[in-house]
Amino acid sequence: MSALYKNYQRADLSFERGEGVRLFSSDGGEYLDFAAGIAVNALGHADPYVVRALKEQAEKLWHVSNIFSIPEAEKLAQRLVDSSFADMVFFTNSGAEAIECAIKTARRYFYDQGQPDRYEIITFTGAFHGRTLGTIAAGGNEAYLTGFGPKAGGFPQVPAGDLDAVKAAINDKTAAILLEPIQGESGINVFSTDFLRALRTLCDEHGILLILDEIQCGYGRTGKMFAYEWAGIEPDVMALAKGIGGGFPLGACLATEKVGASMVPGTHGSTYGGNPMACAVGNAVLDRISEDGFLDHVEEMGKYLSWSLQQLAQKFPNEVLEVRGKGLMAGIKVNQPAGELVAKLRDQHLLVAGAGDNVIRFLPPLIVEKQDIDEAINRMEKAFSA
Repeated sequence: MSALYKNYQRADLSFERGEGVRLFSSDGGEYLDFAAGIAVNALGHADPYVVRALKEQAEKLWHVSNIFSIPEAEKLAQRLVDSSFADMVFFTNSGAEAIECAIKTARRYFYDQGQPDRYEIITFTGAFHGRTLGTIAAGGNEAYLTGFGPKAGGFPQVPAGDLDAVKAAINDKTAAILLEPIQGESGINVFSTDFLRALRTLCDEHGILLILDEIQCGYGRTGKMFAYEWAGIEPDVMALAKGIGGGFPLGACLATEKVGASMVPGTHGSTYGGNPMACAVGNAVLDRISEDGFLDHVEEMGKYLSWSLQQLAQKFPNEVLEVRGKGLMAGIKVNQPAGELVAKLRDQHLLVAGAGDNVIRFLPPLIVEKQDIDEAINRMEKAFSA
């Protein structure tokens, strides 16, 4: 019997190594990985450049704590600032921690403005922001809240995409609006560029902050470095994780100087966040994603994946009800429980992730090629035919 907590419904499958978009199981099987650790392994498995950076850093220094200056963190932070809207960065170990930092940053900003009662953050149905007590309150999913005591206050929730509901929810306690440009866990629900622009305008009109959760949809997954770029807007605060470390635990909260300057010594902290090892890996991942043509390739593969899924939907109209997504963050709504189809595809040696609303998520490494997508579609067809 396993000594682990029983909170995961684990498949009876384990892997001993990976290479590119492939995983190799302990019993010798080869699998096509279109889950990528749930959008984490942006460069696939065992990327030689990142492996080399990790080995070199491992032989020098792993951890010292944020009592000291960390050159690797300074370098990565500046590069993130240079490639985004932000002026300041706080490093974390995970996405939930990045969201927690974003929430605290927004609330502290208004506290410093002499408005301590402005602490509410408007969120949307279908949201997923993490599993801490604060982030499950922000997400609002009753299944994740049940059994953990009173819900943390300060997170009024409105229907996704309903601008009038957002306007009605704004009051003198409102500090910010928080959303994922593309909701992942609830089923690859894409907010329109018009809606995102309207939110930015609304925030400016009311003097409130726009917080974006780009933990899953950011870092190149949609074909641009950050998903907000498609709408031509900029947030005030943004949470990143998953792809930023390429599989190594790393997250970040980015903010403008106006907002982030409120986080003075003593307001927040992290023991491991931004340590030399994590940031050495993070810099190597960013090196690869910043290569000429890398994001163009992601955009091209995203379009090809979308087209391929549309063709699949035409071939199996009773099975595939809808195709959703942007770039290499795609999903299909299917006419059966998502978990059942995930298992069937696993039998075909194709790894995907399920999501709410009977959706199968396709989150392949950003290095995926057309032949990999063709192979994945072929295995989907076999699963449907069977």
